[in-house]
Amino acid sequence: MILFGASETGLELRRQADGSTRLAGRFPYNRLAVLSDGGRNGRPRKEQFAPRAFGFRVDQPSEEIHLLVGHDFAKPLASRGAGTLRLTDSDEALTFEATISQAIAETSFGRDALALIAAGLAVGLSPGFRLPPERAVPRDQAERIEEEPMRPEAGMHGALIRTILQALLFELSIVTRPAYDAAQVEARCWTPGRPAVPSPLAAMRRWRR
Repeated sequence: MILFGASETGLELRRQADGSTRLAGRFPYNRLAVLSDGGRNGRPRKEQFAPRAFGFRVDQPSEEIHLLVGHDFAKPLASRGAGTLRLTDSDEALTFEATISQAIAETSFGRDALALIAAGLAVGLSPGFRLPPERAVPRDQAERIEEEPMRPEAGMHGALIRTILQALLFELSIVTRPAYDAAQVEARCWTPGRPAVPSPLAAMRRWRR
């Protein structure tokens, strides 16, 4: 079961002289995102990734990781195995640089994706990942859930905060900009068992168990 997340990241697009396209972006760590405001009677729910949460697979160059369009493995833009995707991890963010060949850029999905990015309509970076199995990583070492204090004057309303400490990254996807206010554009919006990016509004109402 792969989970999906979405985040506005400020993708950078550059055309190269050889006809290829260079695409770069970053996924920041330690950014709280609102999954749900709790509605009328529930508790707000927030989520974030700890620094280097994707390190297990990112730190192993032999582990294949793809750059996709909309979490669709039938729409690959680049990959580590093909030598066209480079990942760099730090305490601040996971960054990537991808070289999209002219042949891929001329496919229907490649052409559409690059056009949407250039137009500023698809500027989200969304990781497809799984939590490690509990036999390998105990649950309390893979994720942590805490209670936010009640400080309405500081925008804190007693939310449940989930921090993902370790996750297995399989792909990064280019997605359309999440439909949230500017303060929430880093919002995590994943849904188990879906082959494509879920509706941001629907995802805000879900809390993975």
